[in-house]
Amino acid sequence: MARPASDTWSNAEEYERYVGRWSRPVAALFLDWLAVPPDRDWLEVGCGTGALTQAVLDRCCPRRVAAVEPSEGYLSAARAAVRDPRVEFHQSGGERLPVADGSADAAISGLVLNFIPRPQLALAEQVRAVRSGGAVAAYVWDYAGRMDMMRAFWDAAIALDPDARPKDEGVRFPLCNPNALAALWQEAGLAAVQVVNLDVPTVFTSFDDYWRPFLGGQAPAPGYCMSLPEERRAALRERLRATLPARPDGNIALIARALAVKGRRP
Repeated sequence: MARPASDTWSNAEEYERYVGRWSRPVAALFLDWLAVPPDRDWLEVGCGTGALTQAVLDRCCPRRVAAVEPSEGYLSAARAAVRDPRVEFHQSGGERLPVADGSADAAISGLVLNFIPRPQLALAEQVRAVRSGGAVAAYVWDYAGRMDMMRAFWDAAIALDPDARPKDEGVRFPLCNPNALAALWQEAGLAAVQVVNLDVPTVFTSFDDYWRPFLGGQAPAPGYCMSLPEERRAALRERLRATLPARPDGNIALIARALAVKGRRP
């Protein structure tokens, strides 16, 4: 089944404004938790703009990194941002990886698994690519729980328009749940499966700082926002302005929670 157009991630600048700025601290927490020893071979599926790729280089002292991404726009941004001879970028989807069997010590994906049409196949491909004893790990946003910026948006949108509920990532992506992630990893034959919460603060300097990224039109929530007539979009904006927990100085302090899962190939 084809994905909605709003799920297509291609504009690196809009991604950075929307969630890219929060993805880097999550990547650091994820890699510290994964604790792969130095001088290992890595595979990254869905490298996007290269935030997690750069974090692997900075924190994990890899021997090499094979980074795979289907979007040419994101791949161009990643190649421009990450200039390191240890990295090889490949344009490919996650369900058929252009790497040899058992060629990696760790296979990872960040904030992408729920957007892959057949995540079971993508995970099987990562297991194929990892050596015995290697790690397979991923993280996704906790859309139904404490990914606060999106949760606040959809709660306000659905209060005004109940028909928006099926577009809510918390509804659309039941995989983004600790039990579902653990089950997927176990069904893939991985051992020592663990799931943890990774929380980072997301402090917006003003309501406009919070609201502007939803005007980019890319990703489910901004796509829905920009599909609204101006009058309804204004009503959504004002409902959010009234309900978000703004401090006296105008700052809006929220939490971005990612759910991380890892397992070991026997």
